[in-house]
Amino acid sequence: MRPLAQSMDNTLRFYYGVVVRVLLLIFIIVPIVEMWLLLQVGGVIGAVPTIAAVLLTAMVGLALLRRQGLSTVLRVNQRMASGELPAQEMLEGIVLAVSGALLLTPGFFTDALGFAGLTPLLRQWLVARLVARVKVFDGNVGAGAGFRDEKSHKTLEGEYWREDEP
Repeated sequence: MRPLAQSMDNTLRFYYGVVVRVLLLIFIIVPIVEMWLLLQVGGVIGAVPTIAAVLLTAMVGLALLRRQGLSTVLRVNQRMASGELPAQEMLEGIVLAVSGALLLTPGFFTDALGFAGLTPLLRQWLVARLVARVKVFDGNVGAGAGFRDEKSHKTLEGEYWREDEP
């Protein structure tokens, strides 16, 4: 049993290292890039036009976000009304929310990332890649549950019970 625990520890250490690197990128490098871009643009067009451009991109981005968010909510309702799981639309909603947060963050780099998330083709491509990697869990409320691997199309079913219940 110990080798399994050691391999789990190694896996967790690997993912911990990945998370630390990503957080380093997000919280240290991105603000430095933003400041550098703002200084460069401000040096070329001036401080007031730079501030106006940042505010304009935030307003335009929020208007686009509102429109596309409403469209996504309508598609979720349509899929649910037809009895389908709106997985793609729900992930698109998450991408839209992150894009909106990026657009509200002052700067041109985060605005570019936010506008990329608002671009329907890029957003749908990203979400399609995420959906393809997801395993579907078909859980029933009750004594049984199934797990289906989308690639192999095999279903594992089983029953469970709680030992502490009479």
